[in-house]
Amino acid sequence: MLDGLMREMIDAPLNRGGRWLAARGASADVITLGGLALGLAAAGLVAAGLFGIVPALLILASRLADGLDGAVARARGKSDFGGYLDIVCDFAFYGAIPLAFVIADPAANGAAGAFLLASFYVNAATFLGYAILAEKRGMRTAQRGEKSLYFTAGLLEGTETILFFLVLVLWPSTFVLGAWIFGALCLVTALARVQLAVRTFR
Repeated sequence: MLDGLMREMIDAPLNRGGRWLAARGASADVITLGGLALGLAAAGLVAAGLFGIVPALLILASRLADGLDGAVARARGKSDFGGYLDIVCDFAFYGAIPLAFVIADPAANGAAGAFLLASFYVNAATFLGYAILAEKRGMRTAQRGEKSLYFTAGLLEGTETILFFLVLVLWPSTFVLGAWIFGALCLVTALARVQLAVRTFR
């Protein structure tokens, strides 16, 4: 829901940074993998029971890299593999943070974490399935920026998920309630995308 607004704010500085990095030989794929490494480092701290500002900063740095890799790719020339790697790393990061909370305290966080991960799985299936059929039909959109895949808008998008993760690592006691609520909203997002697919592809 907030990604469109966020793109308006960050696209210009990201593109400038991407051009600067590309001119110095930076690789979009390396930046993508670096962003994943930062996100997994944040998850590792959470799994070890270390919360607060350090994992929050790692999450922010990870998502900055996630924005810069696309900007570098646009400056140097996009590749299908780069788009593929980007979405795989994104999903790995999004799964790692909830899993880290479950590892940190399985008894308290297990059920809520499992529900949250299941909701992510369902939501991802509706997103990727829609993107595949949209590509098959030659559909194009730039409402969420220039992407390798067809991005459909939704109630919960990347911006909301990052903000949610930041709340969790800064106030870990909110995980159980937050996971149930956010997971339910993910399923609402997935259902809305299924309804959109019914209207578009039938």
